[in-house]
Amino acid sequence: MKKLLASTCLTFGLIGGASFASAAECGSVTIASMNWQSAEVLSNLDKFILNEGYGCEADITVGDTVPTITSMAEKGQPDIAPEAWIDLLPDVVKKGTDEGRIVQVGSPLPDGGVQGWWIPKYVADAHPDIKTIGDVLKHPELFPDPEDPKKGAIYNGPQGWGGTVVTTQLYKAFEAEKAGFTLVDTGSAAGLDGSIAKAYERKEGWAGYYWAPTALLGKYQMVKLEAGVPQDAAEWKRCITVADCPDPKPNAWPVDHVVTLVAKPFSEKVGPEVMDYLTKRSWSNDTVNKLMAWMTDNQATGEDGAKHFLKENKDLWTKWVSPEAAAKIEAAL
Repeated sequence: MKKLLASTCLTFGLIGGASFASAAECGSVTIASMNWQSAEVLSNLDKFILNEGYGCEADITVGDTVPTITSMAEKGQPDIAPEAWIDLLPDVVKKGTDEGRIVQVGSPLPDGGVQGWWIPKYVADAHPDIKTIGDVLKHPELFPDPEDPKKGAIYNGPQGWGGTVVTTQLYKAFEAEKAGFTLVDTGSAAGLDGSIAKAYERKEGWAGYYWAPTALLGKYQMVKLEAGVPQDAAEWKRCITVADCPDPKPNAWPVDHVVTLVAKPFSEKVGPEVMDYLTKRSWSNDTVNKLMAWMTDNQATGEDGAKHFLKENKDLWTKWVSPEAAAKIEAAL
């Protein structure tokens, strides 16, 4: 019995020691939660998995794209930015990477951040010939302007959004007015969302600006239109993104690159399993859309959303983590 007790104590001691070593190896972690829904749920997902699966002491700090990425590139803090839209600050990211303060360890959104003009899936299904912006502009009757049904409508975002500037310029570039379309100012994010919801409830035509991943596209299936022309980065920068540029040319919307940024000091102190998780952890826009739609419908927090995802998508997230971490995460749910 004494031998059994001694053996048992030794076994628990080894397990406890290994667990303590794992926690010590990871240590404290600061995770930036950006102020939009997909980034909020992803930061909470990372917190739960790192804490429960890898013995970290992770906490979330509220951030936003510009201050968070700039701080990481200049000071090496916070430790992780799970969803960094780096095209907004290419020079800052390059400088931070070149100077060895940050590393990119994969993309949480391999589909990228997708912006553009969209139509409802039921319209695309009923009219399979409509695939491009040009195809839409041939059929104003399918996308009626609520103020003048004889004309078509392109719905825009609110003033102040970059996507609103781009949509206005593309409206001019593709000569939508000559094609019999008006550009509708929806006034606010709620107004834009409401116009899509209203069209869906009535099964009416709708065409306009939106982006993914978003909760709305998890609730209403939309199809992104192809531009029908190549993407010209120089022309995009010269005119499409400049509100008062008088001569925009047709162009394709670029896909925004979204990566996970990690501070170099953190990447060097943690074990390879943690970095392996951050590199593998990714999900499709469709997965995130549906998760955010659930969060919106249930008034769920990022923490609620993370736990819901883990409970409902074991086949996906277990591919990101080690078998040992997966068992600990499941036990914690």
